[in-house]
Amino acid sequence: MNYSKINNITGWLCFMVAAITYILTLEPSVSFWDCGEFIASALKMQVVHQPGAPLFLMIQRFFSLFAFGDLEKIAYFMNIGSAMASAATILFLFWTITALAKKMVIKTDADLTTANLVTVMGAGVVGALAYTFSDSFWFSAVESEVYALSSLFTAIVFWGILKWEAHADEPRADRWLLFIAYIMGLSIGIHLLNLLTIPAIAFVYYFKKTANPTNTGIIKTFFVGILILAFVQYGIIQYVVSFGAYFDLFFVNTLGLGFGTGVVFFAILLIGGLVWGIRYSIKQQNKILNLAFLSTALIIFGYCSFAMIVIRAKASPNLNNSNPDNAFSFLSYLNREQYGDRPLLFGPNYNSEKISLKEGKTLYRKGDTKYEVAGKKTDYEFDRTTPFPRMYSDDARHVREYKNLMGFDDAYFPGLFDNINYLFKYQIGNMYMRYFMWNFAGRQNDEQGAGIYSGQFLSGIKPIDALMLGDQTNLPPSITENNAYNRFFFLPLILGLIGAIWHFKRNQKDAGIVGLLFFFTGLAIVLYLNQKPLEPRERDYAYAGSFYAFAIWIGFAVLALKEYLFKKINPVNAAIGATVISLFGAPVIMAAQGWDDHDRSTKMVAHDIAVDYLQSCAPNAILFTYGDNDTYPLWYAQEVENIRPDIRLVNLSLFDTDWYIDGMKRKQNESAPLPISMKPSQYVQGVRDVMYYQDYKIAGAVELKNILEVLLSDDDDDKIPLQNGSKENFIPTKNFKLTINPKQVISSGTVKAADAEKIAPVMEWTFNKNYVTKGTLALLDILVHNDWKRPVYFASTVPSDQFIGLDNYLYTEGLAMRLIPLKIDSAAGRSELVNTDIMFNNVYNKFKWGNVKNAKYLDPQSSDDISIFNNLFNTTISGLIKEGRTEDAKKVVNRYFEVMPERFYGIRSMMGKYFMAENLYILKDTARANELMEKSGVYIYKELTYLADVSKSKNRFVGGQNVQLGLQFLNQMVKTATEQNQTKLAQQLGKQFTELEGRFSVYFAQEVPEE
Repeated sequence: MNYSKINNITGWLCFMVAAITYILTLEPSVSFWDCGEFIASALKMQVVHQPGAPLFLMIQRFFSLFAFGDLEKIAYFMNIGSAMASAATILFLFWTITALAKKMVIKTDADLTTANLVTVMGAGVVGALAYTFSDSFWFSAVESEVYALSSLFTAIVFWGILKWEAHADEPRADRWLLFIAYIMGLSIGIHLLNLLTIPAIAFVYYFKKTANPTNTGIIKTFFVGILILAFVQYGIIQYVVSFGAYFDLFFVNTLGLGFGTGVVFFAILLIGGLVWGIRYSIKQQNKILNLAFLSTALIIFGYCSFAMIVIRAKASPNLNNSNPDNAFSFLSYLNREQYGDRPLLFGPNYNSEKISLKEGKTLYRKGDTKYEVAGKKTDYEFDRTTPFPRMYSDDARHVREYKNLMGFDDAYFPGLFDNINYLFKYQIGNMYMRYFMWNFAGRQNDEQGAGIYSGQFLSGIKPIDALMLGDQTNLPPSITENNAYNRFFFLPLILGLIGAIWHFKRNQKDAGIVGLLFFFTGLAIVLYLNQKPLEPRERDYAYAGSFYAFAIWIGFAVLALKEYLFKKINPVNAAIGATVISLFGAPVIMAAQGWDDHDRSTKMVAHDIAVDYLQSCAPNAILFTYGDNDTYPLWYAQEVENIRPDIRLVNLSLFDTDWYIDGMKRKQNESAPLPISMKPSQYVQGVRDVMYYQDYKIAGAVELKNILEVLLSDDDDDKIPLQNGSKENFIPTKNFKLTINPKQVISSGTVKAADAEKIAPVMEWTFNKNYVTKGTLALLDILVHNDWKRPVYFASTVPSDQFIGLDNYLYTEGLAMRLIPLKIDSAAGRSELVNTDIMFNNVYNKFKWGNVKNAKYLDPQSSDDISIFNNLFNTTISGLIKEGRTEDAKKVVNRYFEVMPERFYGIRSMMGKYFMAENLYILKDTARANELMEKSGVYIYKELTYLADVSKSKNRFVGGQNVQLGLQFLNQMVKTATEQNQTKLAQQLGKQFTELEGRFSVYFAQEVPEE
């Protein structure tokens, strides 16, 4: 067998190992975050959030066909699509490593010895399998997200340039470069990560074409690579569409032609220009120019997958983010304008004062017959700015984090070096190096932010652990019981460093190319993203490309070790020994430690909680949601599995946009249009974006219908002047009321006829904001014109400020709160507003629980949702007890113990067990109550003892919030046990509390750091 056959067979074996691994551990249904949106959109070819992923959707649609009509299997087979893409990434990584290793070891036919062959194949297997079992890549490999397919295209591109290099001296070798250009064009329809390989590709080309590289040539190549990257990123992706949009503006508004004519004309010009350029380059025999024109044409050709976005937007699907059905909305969609900008090279600090508004480019929207001005893009001007701003957000939470991390006082204005310090402390240290170490050194748990102290990882080596985290002899349950307690003993990291050092010593050119790939897919992304603190989720997927590059060096450790061992034993044994050592040092230990915290095969939390949200609602309901995880899985449930298609989901985060309100005014699935009376001209982009509060000292509450009329009025008397000279509507009072027709409320089933006396004749509330956005305006419109025909709900996870002050009328019926016009009980708190009958039926009979008790692994988002489940059970049981329905309460208690896990998932999950114990005492189930209390006390004691040890070793207060919360509940448990005459238990808990309070008393005078 020749080298090529062995290389291919071994590569496919790595593919099989990866594919089997990912298929065995993938999630059987929808996952959290963007997966629900992607699956729903892929199935029906809909438009996802900016900047879109059309090719990804088309490929996933293909994998959905394997479900053969089984709606519950569609998500599974789309997850299979990610698994296959990830396995193929491993295949191309193997071939990349062997291509680089072969250049070092097998240069002539005479070098093709058994020892060298084993060395090269061993390097490929070790590096490829190390990446297979790396934390970040494995996580994305088992769910339907863009990162798996994006990684595949990145791997293909880097492998492709090595194929070109190997055949560069042969005729027609440049077809590999054209192949790379086309793959890059296609990859834009998945994710832009692929483009970051361009600088590395430029160096491969330069070193191959230059016999004697110079420092000047290297510098020029670096800048040429950056220019090519910028040309593709901005020149093709953005400015091609921008030129098309402004051509369309001229053709429509000036020449009076139809929408799209300018785009067609520009497309003809572009195609004609490329054809002319290609023909000209051939005529002039200019190879470089020909290659440039052909590459540009192929990138644009691959980029044309975005035509799917415009085509499907014109069909007005249910999920139609930004409605990019015309040139300008499509341009805004590609530019991610709804997410705003962030400063990179020059800008404000968090405490810079805004002094004025600066107008930028004109914004256009599609009108009836021409493009209309929607306003001007505005940017704030500040009193002080700084170079390289990293601490730029003025959000109060972010400001607090900046000050805590950097130790700034209120009056301090950070300078350049402060921002650089923050870059290294947080953006690189916490948001890159923590992830890097998680993948190759180990980690203590999978808690957001790395648990007890800003971004620590765990190597498994006791002295090093003690140095990093304090005494590691008495680890708490949050570490020892966490599946993500992975101890790699630094071995993969050490092997990678050995491989990198050896590579740089033996071949600086190739090592520099891999290093460039490592930098641009890692630290360069850190600089570009300029991340703010308190990210809602971990962002390690963004840096997986650099982990890919590091895996190449883990593979090269085989070459380094073999060279060392060669001095001691014969070459074949040295090669085998180096491979075996490296296999156990990286992929084997990574697989053994990482399997249990990547096995999501038995987890159904995202799926089941989405169903529970929907089942919480009455027929034909309107359900307001807010975040990704209380919206995207619900989209999946409705669009894919056709669960409760009668419910209209309204995402309040999107409700402030005209295109989303347009969609809400159309029928979707089996849900009738929302009762919104506003005309499109009253809420289009640039109209009624924000309307501010002006106190007109109006006595008493004002009918909501009248408020709505003022807000929608086009009369200048109902508007106030703004600083820019325009006029805008306003709210003259915050005291709203809605007069209730009892017949409407009873006939619609909102309130039972037996409870007619409880109906409030007038709902009165105080609006809780100083402004009204068009989304709030649409919500008020619905309340005025719904006439209680459709039940109105808010998801339980919606922030209370989004209730617009209606808190006293929102009754919990499961995972949603229903708007019910009952008289306010001034003595009742928010937790008292429960519709017990419906809650009991939902919790006891209808709800599913995601298999949280028996799942092999719950990721952090899923384990967080256990607190939601705990609240459901405790609220239902408490309500039943207050109504004297003790037997029903006991049934719910038994269901709780049937479906909820015994283990604790952090201090906050312990709270649910404490409240359950309180309910058990009331139900005279003292034995189980004592057991829960005792276990909770032991858990808190172990967790806080550990935090006390770490605080002492670091001479600073670590885990402040957990400490305060733990002590608070431990003290409350002492009181509860005492009240229940559980003397022995009270003494035990009291002893624990006293000891812990004493250990932390020295820190209580200090400011508690936010986590």
